[in-house]
Amino acid sequence: MNRLFIYILTLGVFLTATSELIVSGILYVIASDLHISVALAGQLVTVYSLAFAFLTPVIVFFTSRWERKRVLLLSLVLFMLGSAASIVPHLGVILVSRALLGVSSGVYLVTAFAAAAKISPPDKVGAAIGTIVLGFSSAMILGVPIGIAITKWLNWQSIFVILGVLSLLMSLVILRFLPRISGDEPASLRRQFRVLSSGIIASLLLLSFFRESGNSVLLTYLTTFLNELLHLNAGTISLLMLVLGLIGAMAARLGGSGADRWGTRRIILASLIMHVSALLLLLLPLFTGSLAAEIVLIGFIMFSMFMGGPALQTHVIKQAPESSSLVLSLNTSTIHLGLAAGAGSGGMLIERTSTVLYNPWLAGIVVTLGLGTALLSFALGKRHSAQPS
Repeated sequence: MNRLFIYILTLGVFLTATSELIVSGILYVIASDLHISVALAGQLVTVYSLAFAFLTPVIVFFTSRWERKRVLLLSLVLFMLGSAASIVPHLGVILVSRALLGVSSGVYLVTAFAAAAKISPPDKVGAAIGTIVLGFSSAMILGVPIGIAITKWLNWQSIFVILGVLSLLMSLVILRFLPRISGDEPASLRRQFRVLSSGIIASLLLLSFFRESGNSVLLTYLTTFLNELLHLNAGTISLLMLVLGLIGAMAARLGGSGADRWGTRRIILASLIMHVSALLLLLLPLFTGSLAAEIVLIGFIMFSMFMGGPALQTHVIKQAPESSSLVLSLNTSTIHLGLAAGAGSGGMLIERTSTVLYNPWLAGIVVTLGLGTALLSFALGKRHSAQPS
């Protein structure tokens, strides 16, 4: 029965993740419709991520006592408001809508992770987190390609109308089927600072920042890369995003179950080494003349990215199980700070060079910093474990 509840949570993640990912998938369409540059349109990702990063911990803190169903329903109400505001064809209103979507998605994701961890046996937490992450990769498999298709058939605002209606239905499903799951004990400000003062937690947060910042430099402008440099049309890009999403889904499942079987550290390191072989990212600009080589490289990047996600979230939970909601909110906020930094720095690089060609090089450098931070964090963890209690 717990598996059914986790699938319900995953469906909600699918909806919220689609609202996040779809903007990158139709970035050039939004830019054209609003008569702004692609780099400026990319800052819609930045606003979403900043709202996610700074407001999610605040709401998680003040709702920490609440039963989890109430928090999930609150987040979906905010999500509906953000979806409604997205249909107004004005940049200022859309920026506000992205902020609402960002914070609502953040609260939902943190609550879903914490709830899944609470209702799963200790040796199945990684698999449960992997299933939740599957909602994110499913948004790439189905949400983004369908969103691109809807944009071609109708317009991009229609996507958010549909998401708003589906989130209302999701609220009714959660209200009807999800069991009562208790919240955490409230965390004082002193306790929050004590968690942040841990070298292990701080280094893991830094790892998340570098990892997601590097990913965002590349992924925010990936459809632009495919369109402008590889000369793919919208239909081909939609099909390719479907394939990449399938790769991500397979990797998330493998990473979640692998974390339970072989340990979170091994999966995290394996994914980062694959990711930054830095050649996977650094080679992309050198093979724009070979479509097959580019697709293979992007596929490897997507696999490594999604394989490491569930293991990293599970590892963070295990470092402070008594404050799982707190550390998860800090980690997911750091992830979205990284996404915002990546989208912003990627846009600045495009403005300076007038091309997306060099974004993979910047991404490779940043993710390599993440690998170094992971090695530092695991060394600190071993030293802490070796100390007498």
